[in-house]
This record gives sequence, C-alpha cells and structure tokens, in this order.
Amino acid sequence: MQDLWLSFQQLMDPEYLLSHGGFYIVVLIVFAETGLFFGFFLPGDYLLFLAGLFCALGKIDVDIVTMYFGILGAGILGNFAGYWFGYRTGPVLFKRKDSLLFKRKYVIMAEEFYQKYGGTALVIGRFVPIVRTFAPIFAGVVKLDFKKFIFYNISGAILWVSLLTLTGYFLGVKFPAIINYVEYIIVGLIAIAFLPIVIALIKRWLTSRKTKANNTNNHNSNVN
Repeated sequence: MQDLWLSFQQLMDPEYLLSHGGFYIVVLIVFAETGLFFGFFLPGDYLLFLAGLFCALGKIDVDIVTMYFGILGAGILGNFAGYWFGYRTGPVLFKRKDSLLFKRKYVIMAEEFYQKYGGTALVIGRFVPIVRTFAPIFAGVVKLDFKKFIFYNISGAILWVSLLTLTGYFLGVKFPAIINYVEYIIVGLIAIAFLPIVIALIKRWLTSRKTKANNTNNHNSNVN
C-alpha cells in the first residue's frame, strides 16, 4: 500500500516525471488528461510550463521544438479520443456509477460548462482542470459537428500549449534562476487553474441555498 501511494505521489510530481520519464511520459500524460476520463487527476498546466522550463535549462534530453509539437500532437489526439469515447457511449456515460477512476459529477460539471460556452468550451476548457478532460467527451455525447470540433480542438491546443510551454521556455532562457522558485510557481498555477472551479462551486452552493430558502418560504405561505 505504501509503494502504491509512493507511485501515485510520483505520478503527481511533474519534476519527478520530467526528470525520470522525460519526453515520452509528458506526451503520454497530456494525451490521457485531455481525453481519457480517468486522466482528470493528472498534472496539466504546470507540467506543460515545466516542460518548457526544463528544455530551456537543459534538464531534459529534448529540444523545445520536439517538446512543443509532441505535446501539441498529444493534446489534439487526446481530444479526438475523448470525442470518440463520448460519441460512442452517449447518455450511458451519465448513468455510469462512480468509481475510483470515474466521477459522474465531473461529467455534469463539463456539461454545465459546455452549455454556458458552447463549442468554445473546448478552447477555454483547456485551461480548466477536470473540464479539460471531460469537455471533449461531452462534445462527443452531444455529437458536435465534427468539422467544428476539429477547429476548436486544434485552436484550443495551440493556444494552451503555446501559452504554457513557450512561457516556461522563454522564462527559463531569460531568467535561469527561476528554477529555484519552481515550487511557488506550481502552487500559483494550481491556484489560478482551479479558481474557475471554486467560483462555480460557490455559485452552485449559493443558488442551491437560495432555492431551498424560496421553497421553504413558499411552503410556509401555503401552510398559512
């Protein structure tokens, strides 16, 4: 059990992954997190940032061009896999019972996000944990026009990978000492990434509370 927990901690540690797994593990994780429903817990934004940073500092045996296009390709293919999965499973996905690797509430969260932003959820959702995993799956569930999906998929991937990976790379080139503050950077990126989810959960809680209060008041009025 202790070995299993240690393996999980290593899987969630981007520095360990980059140092020991290198380019191929980064590509594999990006593919899993952007399309396989069990990949929602994997590190995303800060893994891309650190991949660029490590390339700049020579801490990984691959150049930035290879890293960039490798991550880009994995992100695009991951979304295609997610779309296909959602397209094939359809409404059955909403009836699936919770398990260690699947939470129905995450599909519902992605559905609400998709209904709010439409196809652009595939672009915006790239920067939101959990939504990043389930948005392409839900796009497949609702059978979004495939040509539109291709456009949103590719444009979202380019924006996501360019902003994070290239920012990490150019900061590493310009300010090599930034590696000494990588823990703070990771914490900051996590906080920024999860902020939309926290706000959405608070709004949902307030709405639910208001609805219950209104129902109680209406019930009391009917009784009187």
